[in-house]
Amino acid sequence: MEGKILLTVAYVGTAYCGYQVQPNGITVQEVLGNAAKALFGYPCDIVGCSRTDSGVHARGFCAAVSQKGKNRLETAIPPERIARALNAHLPDDISVLHSVQVSSEFHPRYDVVSKEYEYLIYNGRERDPFLLDRAWHIPTPIDADALDRMSLAAAHFVGRQNFSAFRAVGADTDAGDAVRTVFEAKVERKGDLISFRVRADGFLYHMVRIMAGTLAAVAKGSIAPGDIPALIASGDRHRAGVTAPACGLYLDRVFYD
Repeated sequence: MEGKILLTVAYVGTAYCGYQVQPNGITVQEVLGNAAKALFGYPCDIVGCSRTDSGVHARGFCAAVSQKGKNRLETAIPPERIARALNAHLPDDISVLHSVQVSSEFHPRYDVVSKEYEYLIYNGRERDPFLLDRAWHIPTPIDADALDRMSLAAAHFVGRQNFSAFRAVGADTDAGDAVRTVFEAKVERKGDLISFRVRADGFLYHMVRIMAGTLAAVAKGSIAPGDIPALIASGDRHRAGVTAPACGLYLDRVFYD
């Protein structure tokens, strides 16, 4: 086989210390690597489209598989069957949804055109055990007016802007690296679930979670929708909302040319 295999992966991130391998806990990349080694019989490089934090979930995470130290994967398994073959070696909270052959030059991170995240807020009065670790529970009622304010605020995220105010304090990107283009940002409600969906050409560390925390502050009334442009222009993290819990965040889709 010439080239790599691109995997589309869904996982519940509750039990993992994010995607990327690290010394202090089990990660999604480590589990995928162990499954690939068991299937192909040799160590593999599993290069992901991004890093995700501990407790963050994914519905459409992308990762490229190749033999360790090489830009290709040597196997007689047809590309489209690798997904099912890998799933036989994976735990129930990680699943490969699709597998397709790509060129040896393909890079799942640097070739990304845009990514889309969804953040879920559960606005029921009492906790829902079925949404435990799957959404941020805000029991204070968010009425129609508050939802409208959230939508107006989210619209101000759209465009090419410096998002330093929505970057975790101490993150290793300087101000010049904080410019991102947000293509879409919208808020919708279905029953007790409020969805914040945002698509951009890239994201800063904790960017979506800080956006979600800021929208929660807008719903509460402590930040006005009209304050968002000045907040963004200030570059001041302290003027934005809290960093929303990781449990409500989902990497939904990754777009390539």
